[in-house]
Amino acid sequence: MTPWFLSCARYRLQAWRLPSILALVALAFSAGAWAQGIESIVAPGKLIQGHVKWEDDCKQCHVKFDRAAQNGLCMDCHKEVRADVRNKTGFHGKNKPQDCHDCHTEHKGRDARIVVLDPKQFDHALTNYALLGKHQKAECVKCHVAGKKYRSAAHQCSACHKKDDVHKGDLGAKCESCHKESSWKEAKFDHDTARFALTGKHVDVKCAECHKNTAYRETPRSCFGCHQKIDEQKGHKGQFGEKCDTCHGTKLWKSLHFNHDTDTKYALRGKHSSTKCTDCHTGKLYLAVKLSRECDTCHSKDDKHKESLGKDCASCHNEKNWKESPKFDHAASKFPLLGKHIKTECKECHKSAMFKEAPSDCLTCHKKDDKHKGTLGENCALCHSEKAWKDTQGRFAHDKTKFVLRNAHAKATVKCEACHKDLSSFRKTPIECFSCHQKDDKHEGQQGKSCEKCHTDRDWKVPGFDHGLTRFPLLGKHVPVACAKCHTTARFKDAKTACVACHAKDDKHKKGLGPDCGQCHNARTWKDWKFDHDRLTKFILDGKHKTTACGLCHIRPTESQVAATSSECFSCHAKDDVHQAGFGRRCQQCHLTSSFKSLKQKSPAQDGSTGSAQPALQERIAVRPSPLFPRSPS
Repeated sequence: MTPWFLSCARYRLQAWRLPSILALVALAFSAGAWAQGIESIVAPGKLIQGHVKWEDDCKQCHVKFDRAAQNGLCMDCHKEVRADVRNKTGFHGKNKPQDCHDCHTEHKGRDARIVVLDPKQFDHALTNYALLGKHQKAECVKCHVAGKKYRSAAHQCSACHKKDDVHKGDLGAKCESCHKESSWKEAKFDHDTARFALTGKHVDVKCAECHKNTAYRETPRSCFGCHQKIDEQKGHKGQFGEKCDTCHGTKLWKSLHFNHDTDTKYALRGKHSSTKCTDCHTGKLYLAVKLSRECDTCHSKDDKHKESLGKDCASCHNEKNWKESPKFDHAASKFPLLGKHIKTECKECHKSAMFKEAPSDCLTCHKKDDKHKGTLGENCALCHSEKAWKDTQGRFAHDKTKFVLRNAHAKATVKCEACHKDLSSFRKTPIECFSCHQKDDKHEGQQGKSCEKCHTDRDWKVPGFDHGLTRFPLLGKHVPVACAKCHTTARFKDAKTACVACHAKDDKHKKGLGPDCGQCHNARTWKDWKFDHDRLTKFILDGKHKTTACGLCHIRPTESQVAATSSECFSCHAKDDVHQAGFGRRCQQCHLTSSFKSLKQKSPAQDGSTGSAQPALQERIAVRPSPLFPRSPS
């Protein structure tokens, strides 16, 4: 049924004048506040205290004509529930999907309970914390504090059993490592998971013998912590340190299992096997600085080389007898003797008993033979051999340098002197093509110095050039065109890429459409052209504009990529304007593109009416439909 004020307004609409219209517009702006008041009046009841701030904003919880959308609005506020539903965790995620209002109903008053659970019927397995053992018989209030959400209840044992923790937090908060839900006093601990696994006779030892006053974490884990008295009784008196397990085992304290050859990094051989431990280990074992395994530690007084050969006495001496020195193997040194070096006497290189002072580089002895004046470094062996200094055949491999010789460069016709000026300039030789082929460059340096982009080392002549790698790929009829037609000189980059550079004579528009011929024409054939004016420009051609020749609008030549033509009607139809610009330049407000003489609507002057324009304006306003008050069928 139509409201009474709408019915009245509908029949009085035509009688209203302009001030009345303005009053109705003001009423329309206040309609939103009126509609909000209607929603508040028809509300079924007050919201709970937690939702009271949205009591006057119904759209926070309701979507008009879409009841199912209410669930999404609930989730927007209750993000924890949304996460549970999405991840299928917690009570809401593990339960079957259903609407929120099936369980939580609102508008029951400020103190209403919209979360109601039956403790007797509630299945705790649907939550993230299943009840096991004695937890099944525990009252809900033991874990769920009044006034807080059920989901905020802690899952850690220590949250409820802190008073039952006789360890006073010393073992952490993971009570379930030892205790079970069946009985708190029933505890079982796997000692193998601790930092001290029980083996041998330790298995039968009572807990209290090691853990004094239930101090589990403070219990020493070293053997010496419990067996210090035994160490003093056996006479070690701490000399061998606290690592009793180095010699003793957990099966039997009296049995020793230490083997110097396998248990240390120093095997005892020769006369070392009959040496007493205290001859080398004079201080407290394992407590003092670790004993060095170098021969020099004990035999420094026997070193006749004054440490010039280092501390590796075993390279010449052995454990059988210090004075018995086998023949020195020079191949084991950093300088193995090969070729003519084998016959060279030791004193020619070793000037003194300080053997290691002898140089090992070639240049020290062969400096007088170096024709390269040190430019190739000191590693003469790269080219020369120990057989003969002049024997360099096959020693030098040019492929190992930065410039590999291939194809024409590898031919015997190319001599070393062609690139290398003299013996002292091998390393300074440039490797760029341009350095040798500058005289062959017909491009006058315009193409750069990277000759290898087009030329190859097989032949200087270019076998073929891929024009698709340039800024102007060849397509259509450009493919068979001879290079010389565009490239008049070897300066290839001077060739222009604009269409008008070659097709100026083909431009029938006399630059009226700009120099970018490619907008309409293509490389297949000049006569085959196409231009979508509606899609590529901001001026859609309709009516008689579709059949109008381009030159009638584009009459001014331009060098710009975009044709400089105005899109206003007046720019072309100024001569057709009988109003002499009295109605402005926007002709399309009245005229149509099908015919300039066709009008969208007639003006008061064309109707033959006289008088001021104010009554006509008022008449048009009176009959115009209003979004608030639609026009009457009558």
